[in-house]
Amino acid sequence: MKHKSKINIENLIELASFEVSEEEKKQLENELDEFLAYAHVIDNAPCGDMTPSSHAVEKEAYMREDEISAWDKVEKIMGNSPVTEGQSYLVPPQKTTAVMLDDENEESEKPYDGELEPVIGLEVHARLKTKSKLFCSCSTQFGDEANSNACPVCSGQPGVLPVLNREAVNMAIIAGLAVGCTVNKHSVFARKNYFYPDLPKGYQISQFEEPVCSGGGVDIEIDGKVKTVRLNRIHMEEDAGKMVHVGAPGIWGAKASAVDFNRCSVPLIEIVTEPDLSSPEEAREYVTMLRAVLVSLGICDGNMEEGSLKCDANVSVRPVGSKKLGVKVEIKNMNSFKAIERALDFEIVRLKKMKQKGIRIKQETRGWDESGQKTYSMRGKEESQDYRYFPDPDLLPVVLTDEWINSLKDRVTESPLNGKKKCIDNYSFSENEARLFMVNPSYSEYFEKVLQYYDNPRALANWFFSEILSQTGGDMGSIHITPDDLAEFLKRIDKGEISGKIGKDVLKKAFTEKKGLVEIIENENLKQETDTGVIEKIIDEIIEKNPSQVAEYKSGKTKLLGFFVGETMKASQGKANPKIVNEILREKLK
Repeated sequence: MKHKSKINIENLIELASFEVSEEEKKQLENELDEFLAYAHVIDNAPCGDMTPSSHAVEKEAYMREDEISAWDKVEKIMGNSPVTEGQSYLVPPQKTTAVMLDDENEESEKPYDGELEPVIGLEVHARLKTKSKLFCSCSTQFGDEANSNACPVCSGQPGVLPVLNREAVNMAIIAGLAVGCTVNKHSVFARKNYFYPDLPKGYQISQFEEPVCSGGGVDIEIDGKVKTVRLNRIHMEEDAGKMVHVGAPGIWGAKASAVDFNRCSVPLIEIVTEPDLSSPEEAREYVTMLRAVLVSLGICDGNMEEGSLKCDANVSVRPVGSKKLGVKVEIKNMNSFKAIERALDFEIVRLKKMKQKGIRIKQETRGWDESGQKTYSMRGKEESQDYRYFPDPDLLPVVLTDEWINSLKDRVTESPLNGKKKCIDNYSFSENEARLFMVNPSYSEYFEKVLQYYDNPRALANWFFSEILSQTGGDMGSIHITPDDLAEFLKRIDKGEISGKIGKDVLKKAFTEKKGLVEIIENENLKQETDTGVIEKIIDEIIEKNPSQVAEYKSGKTKLLGFFVGETMKASQGKANPKIVNEILREKLK
């Protein structure tokens, strides 16, 4: 820039078409000269090899610890809403938008009569188990009263600034390490712009061009064959709020919609696959395996009913042998493993019929109707440009170091398939038993803790599968029996101190009354009688009282042994050791 010391003020005034006094003209001339002098200094400042920064100041992103700090003025947020009911914001009825119906606006193409194959890619959103939200200190507790976990940041009030939760970043890194991703040392948060009442800011903070993790894969097993489903990326983002619609399944046509911002800014990771899945069965197995990974890592509870794990599917069909992908349809609202499989089954059949009839497939988003067991059109499918992504100016890039990444490696657990093989090889599990442990990491965790006190895995497995799971309903989070208590209980059975029948009764009572197993055995004096002298005395009395049965037994009616065993157990109040009773009776009845 060539510095000029003088500006033609007359030309500027004439161009602007306004009248100024001589004094004002002199003041403007002085201000312009000062500005140009400053610009000259800046233009000639030495920059060296400095590269442009994505932010005005290049510095380390500030992160906060995962601690809850409730905002005590929620009523002020509520006051900004035009209409409220209870603890919810109300959105008035919305006019319906034109949605493409399956039997309308059909475009024709040449019918295809050859064999078609499906191509499936999945996007799984996993809610992270942090105590506080991604960009504020509000609690992430599920099921709290509507809008009780909200503050100016997560409710999108003007002028507030997000602060990143460090533990959420840790969990995203752990997930990437567990599935073989490349953890990127530089990642950027972006604004994903769209407008919906459950998104108070008018945009969602997510990651787009530079995610925290790239690549990787998840192994699945179908019919004994292992297949690796490649991952495209794992990125962090915040959840939106929750809406409850009155009078219709969606916002369009509903009489009103209640909005709860408790879920706003709850931390998520989105795991995106490559289009590697070729059947609904594979898709279901992939989500099952991915859930097992995330739950075993302790970063997600995997509860699909509560929305902790949500899955969207992209599906298309193409001629068998073709490498070109067909027009994809996205399916949403699948909240169970069965729903994922059934929704894909339905949609694949629908897409194949359209190709065979020569109906052009349009890219769209469809929902899964659980009651009708079919998909329905929701809207045209968005592309990334529709969201107008751009780097969030309020958040600096996340810069990771090798030291940071390596410090989290000890929180990575073994893969589900390796855990399954371990159960079969080391514990003599059946295939079904091992799979049950593989998809329910809480089972394996509890089992391993008991084995620290008890060294008979097969005996433990028998009691675990037949009794423990039936009493807990499969929910190991509700079990009150400690691993060492169960181990001592099993040792007493092995020693013959209590019988298997007494053991089952003790277990039932323990779960009913929420008491310890050994506590019940001790308090109710349920220890078996193993003193052979005491048992012999009882048996002698029974033999003396039943001479006719003794004679029948000796004449060949050996089934009467059960009679004598029953009488002995009754006389001992069930405490006599059955094995010792049988041995003594056989000897005395010869």
